[in-house]
Amino acid sequence: MNVDIRVPIGGMFFMIGLILTGYGVVSIGNPEMYAKSLGININLWWGLVLLAFGGSFLFLGWRAEKTGKKE
Repeated sequence: MNVDIRVPIGGMFFMIGLILTGYGVVSIGNPEMYAKSLGININLWWGLVLLAFGGSFLFLGWRAEKTGKKE
């Protein structure tokens, strides 16, 4: 069994991104929480970054498994 390391790492980052994005969406109406970050919803933005990063790892791992080549 030959598992590409990008698949579990991508899955981990994708799941953390989902949790962080969900928390950011739920806490949009709480401006005092984000007073220290100049009113920027850090949880939402970093959650989206982690979703994109994990999604790209999952895509690259899936593509490598589908074509049968290792990069």
